[in-house]
Amino acid sequence: MARVIKTKELKNTRLATSYGGWMYCDNCNENIGYLCYQTYDRIDLSYKCNCGSDGSIFIDFENSKLGKKDEALLITIKNRLCCPKDNESLITILEKKVATYKLKITCNSCESIYSKTK
Repeated sequence: MARVIKTKELKNTRLATSYGGWMYCDNCNENIGYLCYQTYDRIDLSYKCNCGSDGSIFIDFENSKLGKKDEALLITIKNRLCCPKDNESLITILEKKVATYKLKITCNSCESIYSKTK
């Protein structure tokens, strides 16, 4: 079942599809990562691409939950950042393609909000 987007704000960034898939820097067209379609409920990502461009993604859905902040760290499984409670892949950020990033992402199944900064 398709999800209904409430807010979608992209800055210097494009996605392969409406709310997920491959993520690209609009300035240099480099692939900076992959956003999993069904496993996240809300994302707030800001980054500086290696090309010098500042980009960001903010997406939430009409039925998004408030979520609850979780101090647990995202776990990495095969270069994917995953929920530590159920091992669901949430996002891949190709760290060799971005100089810095700040991520807040909510897991759709457990409603935990995870943060990560590089």
